[in-house]
Amino acid sequence: MANQETNMPTKYNPLDTETKWYPYWTEGKFFNAEGQGDKEPFTIVIPPPNVTGRLHLGHAWDTTLQDIISRLKRMQGYDMLWLPGMDHAGIATQAKVEGKLREEGTNRYELGREKFLEKSWEWKEEYAEFIRQQWAKMGLSLDYSRERFTLDDGLSTAVREVFVSLYNKGLIYRGQYIINWDPETKTALSDIEVEYKEVQGYFYHMKYPLKDGSGHIEVATTRPETMLGDTAVAVHPEDERYRHLIGKTAVLPIIGRDIEIIADDYVDMEFGSGAVKITPAHDPNDFEMGNRHELERIHVMDESGTMNENAGRYQGLNRFECREQLVKDLQTEGILFDIEEHMHSVGHSERSGAVVEPYLSTQWFVKMKPLAEKAIELQKQEGKVEFVPDRFEKTYLHWLENIRDWCISRQLWWGHRVPAWYHKETGEMHVGHTAPSDLEKWEQDEDVLDTWFSSALWPFSTMGWPDKDHSDYQRFYPTNVLVTGYDIIFFWVSRMIFQGLEFTGQRPFKDVLIHGLVRDSEGRKMSKSLGNGVDPMDVIDKYGADALRFFLATGTTPGNDLRFHWEKIEANWNFANKIWNASRFALMNMDGLTYEEINLDGDKTIADRWILTRLQETTRDVTRLMDNYEFGEVGRLLYNFIWDDVCDWYIEMAKLPLYGEDEAAKHTTRSVLAHVLDETMRLLHPIMPFITEEIWQHLPHDGESITVAAWPKANESYMDKEAIQDMEILKSIIHAVRNTRAEMNAAPSKAIDLQLKPGDDVVARQLERGRDYLTRFCNPGQLVINTDLEVPEKSISHVLTGAELYMPLAGLIDLEEEIARLEKEKEKLDKEVERVQKKLSNDGFIQKAPENVVAEEKQKENDYLEKREKVEARIRELQA
Repeated sequence: MANQETNMPTKYNPLDTETKWYPYWTEGKFFNAEGQGDKEPFTIVIPPPNVTGRLHLGHAWDTTLQDIISRLKRMQGYDMLWLPGMDHAGIATQAKVEGKLREEGTNRYELGREKFLEKSWEWKEEYAEFIRQQWAKMGLSLDYSRERFTLDDGLSTAVREVFVSLYNKGLIYRGQYIINWDPETKTALSDIEVEYKEVQGYFYHMKYPLKDGSGHIEVATTRPETMLGDTAVAVHPEDERYRHLIGKTAVLPIIGRDIEIIADDYVDMEFGSGAVKITPAHDPNDFEMGNRHELERIHVMDESGTMNENAGRYQGLNRFECREQLVKDLQTEGILFDIEEHMHSVGHSERSGAVVEPYLSTQWFVKMKPLAEKAIELQKQEGKVEFVPDRFEKTYLHWLENIRDWCISRQLWWGHRVPAWYHKETGEMHVGHTAPSDLEKWEQDEDVLDTWFSSALWPFSTMGWPDKDHSDYQRFYPTNVLVTGYDIIFFWVSRMIFQGLEFTGQRPFKDVLIHGLVRDSEGRKMSKSLGNGVDPMDVIDKYGADALRFFLATGTTPGNDLRFHWEKIEANWNFANKIWNASRFALMNMDGLTYEEINLDGDKTIADRWILTRLQETTRDVTRLMDNYEFGEVGRLLYNFIWDDVCDWYIEMAKLPLYGEDEAAKHTTRSVLAHVLDETMRLLHPIMPFITEEIWQHLPHDGESITVAAWPKANESYMDKEAIQDMEILKSIIHAVRNTRAEMNAAPSKAIDLQLKPGDDVVARQLERGRDYLTRFCNPGQLVINTDLEVPEKSISHVLTGAELYMPLAGLIDLEEEIARLEKEKEKLDKEVERVQKKLSNDGFIQKAPENVVAEEKQKENDYLEKREKVEARIRELQA
């Protein structure tokens, strides 16, 4: 039996509730998957947050959606595994640790690789605990007994297995290519780690002199510093302007190097001068052209973006300083003859924000085409990955169909070190799960693998793979649903799918539920520079996790962005307080009712039968919407059911029997109230876990925790169509009477006559059945229900579905006083209309005032005119 509180505080304090239940849940192991037995398994793996600090609102949104699904499935009787974990986040974490070392007056090179990694693991342990604390405040029902980390031993084994296997299949190779280089973090980036931004730049037009002195050839570039590495000028073979120059030699200005004029079909004759400078070591297209023509590759800058010895007198300048000085020198020498403004798209590092440098480097790559083809083929089959919303499948496929090889090596120390060793004497390369036996003769590759390489294995590596006999792999893989943002479909979702197919032969998840980004109230992306970020922990401290979760779950539809509004969070706290007070009232009137004493078989009132019917309808609809991931609609339905049906109607109507003398009626109403609140708390629990557990524990209940209580099922035996019809007409009458009282300024305590004319005998019987409710909530001096009613003169009338309602004016108001009051109100409105129309007819105001101010005045005009029209109509009605 529950411990029923009758002295609950009048206001809900979320902090008091939320701090006590999470330890209860985790210590009770309610979130732990059983891993055996007859229950059908259901699996979600958490998108592992970077172990670099605090979680943001995007994480809060993502994990809230996962927790809703996890709590639902657990209550529905599944063996629910929601597996937690964190990502080592190579570039991001190393940058944080190096920043900390700088503050301590040292750096990773002084420490050495081994000591630096020790520092990085210390960072991981510290910040992993911060993340767990934030998960706890969010109320996430994670199975901590299975928590994983992308650098733990098991996942490291999986990474080596995948690398070696792909290498042996010829799908991983090492080569020298132009890659995206981040000069700030000094590491390679994959294509999708580059963010392109529109930047105001310049086209620099130059004349390269011909060696024979016969003239010059014009070229243009947006990166003049790269000209120092030029090894050719290219023209189209069919360009009549330059055909006579093909095979001749130009002289590279400043450097003085001879460079050949070559012909290549890649050149666009219509762009610029039709001649292009070729820098094979610093441009991907030039690199390809250089390969075709066997051109020399000359690096002119080092890994930090500083000009090297091949840059001549510009050695030691950073690339942007070099550009500035070089432009001046070229102008002085008459080489640079025009600078044209040019808006173009420039790649920036997604991690550091630095301008990305195309850079010739020896790196490790994954050959993507064969892997992508399998993923594309999967989407043509019945067992494909289902994207929700399905429009994102096109985005996913478009990327796969245009995919390039994936650069997977990173020039870092924190991460999975490339399992390749080079013989110190012969240069022979060994790739394997372990180092060669004569290790002293070998050196391991210094690079680590891209963080996304290990993250791509997350759905199956966390289940014990490559041990395919592991019990978790056998039971929980493939997973059921992945919840993630649309911004990492390329980074992560696609890679998990093709790696899952390659190494397990199965899709890694059945569904991918896509959400958008959390933006500020104006629709802007949250960022440090704008100062518009919101820490979810601050929201929880102020309003509680349940209020935040309800907002995140219900604020938008799948796939769309979410705008953050403090007002909506506060409204959700008010909703929680409404639930709290309704439950508090119920508990104060339970009179010691136990779970075993709940009996729904007694004679039930209209309200009892109606609320039980509405509960079944709500249960049916909420379950269907939950299964379709329509959490916004779930929230709307539950909000309306709880606020309107339970609180505003049923609890008020339940007071009649509860405060009456009939003990049997009291017991039935208490039973219905206890049952409805129990089931309602269960329906709401996945979204608002803390308050529902608190209330459920106080209600008569069976079980240790609502987290493992059975999910409600609609019971057809409680569906009562007659009760729904009865309540609809009673509610419409009560609404009409209340609205009329408000319009007439007639206090609820003032008795007024009500005359009802039912449309037929069926409706008449409905109204008679509800006479007690009409008497209680309408406070009639006299209540007449008559199908032959003669319409009274001078009365307010309402035509309702199935009946007509008449309220004689004499009982409501003093007609002369009311007309006088309305005429005064009309005079005030006349003056307001005159004032605002005068302002709007003033051309000076219209032309000078801000657009929003003019719009406000026009809105005022419309409001005043509408109000005046209603007042005039009311005067005419009363005078008639």
